[in-house]
Amino acid sequence: MALHIIIDGYNLIRNSADLNDLDRQDIQLGRDALVDMLAAYKKIKPHKITVVFDGAGMPDHSQDRHRIKGILIKFSRAGESADCVIIRMAAHERERALIVSSDQEIIRAAEASRSATISSPAFAERVLLANFGGGESQGMERGNARRSLSTRKKGPRRRISRRQRRNREKMGKL
Repeated sequence: MALHIIIDGYNLIRNSADLNDLDRQDIQLGRDALVDMLAAYKKIKPHKITVVFDGAGMPDHSQDRHRIKGILIKFSRAGESADCVIIRMAAHERERALIVSSDQEIIRAAEASRSATISSPAFAERVLLANFGGGESQGMERGNARRSLSTRKKGPRRRISRRQRRNREKMGKL
């Protein structure tokens, strides 16, 4: 099953130190830096990525969908927040979606529609690790640690919920 990463754009920018510094200088610089970071990540991991920004106060021509460097950029319409767009996309994509946001309203709605979620700082860290080559070596170490066998029984009490298992599976794909 293909993974569709849906990102709350301004939430991710403002929760990442590097992107936040650029955003304070100029909002367009922050958006461009985010797209560049995601484009580099997309070269490593070919997931479908959509970034949603609030379109309030934007010129009419920018309230469209754009594809820049393989990343789909969406702006919300006038009178609609990016949160509403993300929630609607999560409801449509359901289990195929991974929602990136630290907004609790979005997280609750995404989990209700059975989409996986990850916080913006955690996603930014994973993208930076993947872009700088650190992600693969850590994944190998974790994989070797999991392979150690134990004779200790694990009953149903130790089993995590199905939703948590799905989230863990999607996080492994990042």
